[in-house]
Amino acid sequence: RGVNIKGQGIEPIYYSRIYKKFVSRKFPEKIVFEGREIEFLFKNSDNGVRKMNFRIESGNLIGLMGGSGVGKTTMLNLLHGKTKPTTGNIYINGYDLNSDSEELTGLIGFVPQDDMLIEELTVYENLYFNARLCFGEYNEEQLNQTVDKVLLDLGLFDIRELQVGDVMNKKVSGGQRKRLNIGLELMREPGVLFVDEPTSGLSSFDSEKVMSLLKNQALTGKLVFTIIHQPSSDILKMFDKLWILDKGGYMIYDGDPVEALVYFKTETSQANAAESECPNCGNIETENILHIVEVKVIDNAGYAGKERQVSPKEWYEKYIKKMMPVFGDLSPKTSLPLSNFRVPKKSSQLKTFIKRNITRKLADRQYMTINLLEVPLLALILAFISKYSEEGVYLFGLNKNYPVFLFMAIIVALFVGLTVSAEEIFRDRKILERERFLNISRLSYLLSKVSFLSVMSAIQALSFVLVANTLLEVKGMLFQQWLILFSTACFGNMLGLNISAGMRTAVSIYILIPLLLVPMLLLGGAMIKFDDLHKSISRKIYVPVIGDAMVTRWSYEALMVEEFKNNKFERPFFELDMEFSQTGWYSSFLLPTLKVKVDYCKAAGKNPDREETSRKNFRKLNYHFKELSVETGLVPGSWIADLNYDGFNDYVAGQAKLFIDTLSLSLRARNKIISDQRDALVNMIRDRMGEAEFQKLRDENYNDNLANIVLNRLNTNKIYDSDKKLIQKADPIWMKPGSKHGRAHFYAPFKKLGNMRIDTLPFNIAAIWIMTVVLFITLYFNILKLFIVLLESLKLPIWRKFGRELLQG
Repeated sequence: RGVNIKGQGIEPIYYSRIYKKFVSRKFPEKIVFEGREIEFLFKNSDNGVRKMNFRIESGNLIGLMGGSGVGKTTMLNLLHGKTKPTTGNIYINGYDLNSDSEELTGLIGFVPQDDMLIEELTVYENLYFNARLCFGEYNEEQLNQTVDKVLLDLGLFDIRELQVGDVMNKKVSGGQRKRLNIGLELMREPGVLFVDEPTSGLSSFDSEKVMSLLKNQALTGKLVFTIIHQPSSDILKMFDKLWILDKGGYMIYDGDPVEALVYFKTETSQANAAESECPNCGNIETENILHIVEVKVIDNAGYAGKERQVSPKEWYEKYIKKMMPVFGDLSPKTSLPLSNFRVPKKSSQLKTFIKRNITRKLADRQYMTINLLEVPLLALILAFISKYSEEGVYLFGLNKNYPVFLFMAIIVALFVGLTVSAEEIFRDRKILERERFLNISRLSYLLSKVSFLSVMSAIQALSFVLVANTLLEVKGMLFQQWLILFSTACFGNMLGLNISAGMRTAVSIYILIPLLLVPMLLLGGAMIKFDDLHKSISRKIYVPVIGDAMVTRWSYEALMVEEFKNNKFERPFFELDMEFSQTGWYSSFLLPTLKVKVDYCKAAGKNPDREETSRKNFRKLNYHFKELSVETGLVPGSWIADLNYDGFNDYVAGQAKLFIDTLSLSLRARNKIISDQRDALVNMIRDRMGEAEFQKLRDENYNDNLANIVLNRLNTNKIYDSDKKLIQKADPIWMKPGSKHGRAHFYAPFKKLGNMRIDTLPFNIAAIWIMTVVLFITLYFNILKLFIVLLESLKLPIWRKFGRELLQG
């Protein structure tokens, strides 16, 4: 095997060439792989692959050899089409590898150095799900037959039911893993196969077994390229052709592997240059090849210097003169080998991805156990700690900790949703690279991840609500709380998937998570009131934009408002309470403040020092008189035209105060009517239920501390004087929103879009899902990764020092 016959006056006779003359007659189709003047250089660098030509036909096993960092992987990427050459073209039977890629679909296979196996699946399942993604036209029986054939060909049939396991917890040997990796590509029988360092990390026995597998593929008519690093003598002899790259991406050898040592010894004028193998054992000292290429100049003292005897460029010039083929016109296109590779429809891919995802998750018992028990256990801990009772008697209505518990429930849903998905795509990155090479749908893959995580989040949210509500004796809120926590967890899932797709290391993923969570904690509306934020971002009338960008703001508000507004006790009275509160605030706080404004303007007169304040007061008076006129139906007289800085006088002041008094009488009368209606409703319900049952209804459904928060009872300032108008700070849960564009104060009972009134629960849930959909779009286009690449391209000093370590480990 691999033996050459040499003699004086004759050309060397190579075993591989003679053998191929016989087996090539059985090749079904001929493949001609040709590179013309191809060169690739990295941007702003001289590194890459230097200009070269080659022409290789099917049935050959080509080894690509060279020291570290010479460009072997770059060369392989050029050959299989991942990287486009800077100049030149690569052809397969006359078809351009880059511009005619659709015609070449399924013809090229690539096995990267990294593991492409799904560790939770068995050997059989890894091949089976791969077959489903490669043979869209096969039925179940054909898929199983294909998998069984590959298992037999690879010698893996006896271990087909073994779980693959990870590198640290191996269930199959290194050689078996490598053969299985190669089998994923061999299954679809590509005409040209590229394998990156197939013997890396393997024993000599396993290395020979893997290389024999690749050699057999070449003998069946395939064209196989593989990167090899210091092969043994037996492995070197398996190759039909050897390519050697030198530093800087220079091709320095293209010829018979056994003759490589002879060539380099001859070019450096060494003794016994014609001797390629040991005369006694027939072995080739393969390590001597690179030693000769990189041998250093010896100084006068006999020590090796830094300079090489033959530079890479000099070796390259020798290659050009003696080995690089010279081409004429391009040959016409010829027929390509038929391929049974058919990418399934996207819907079929989605089914395969979902089934594969479920199978691997169920196989990981530790993963499933932790994820199914973690959330109810957290619910148990939080509910137990939050269950406040006075004198040993627990009443839901008197539980002071319940609002805090609700916010922590939001944080649990968000955090668990985020962490459960934070490594989902990151762990599949090598598998995704291969599936992208096969043009598998990214959308189908992502939807399968989202589907599984959504079901998991739904189960987790339900378990949390069931445990917590049972322990805290919460009644009538099961669906609403589940919906809010489930929606929040789905947002967390999507955020985690974005991080998982954009980061390069697991460490960087978990460094980034606190950076995202902490703002959501602070800007959720529970820890810090929006009115108390830094003045540059605080908005007294609405939740600030930065708050609206936080999912916790929407989730927490929905929980608090729904818990107060639609509990069994408050629900019958809510609309009356809202009207009573509004008219009460108008008469008790707004109108007295407006009267003070009138008195100020009257006292200020035309004093230039008070002009600015007076003009602001006139603006507020006009705004609120118009508002109250619509509210009460009372229309001010013609004096309203002079309610400004230029026309204001004592008469206008008197009329304005008289109008305020009229408004006050109207609002108080209306307030009395609403109060009577509410009292009548309370008495009717109390009479029907009985006093004890009525009180029990309140204790079991109406939480006093939650009511204190949404009614802002602990804040003594019930009105805020802004530049344009007076803003209500009393009873936010009973206060109507001031915008018709969906914006509102915190704890608003509903939102408005135009003239449409939308309750807070559906509006906030819609807001959460809109944010979730936006994150799915950013996930699909991998915006986070593109953003990181952009930051890297800017070469900012602070980014180079801190940012790359933070985000990429």
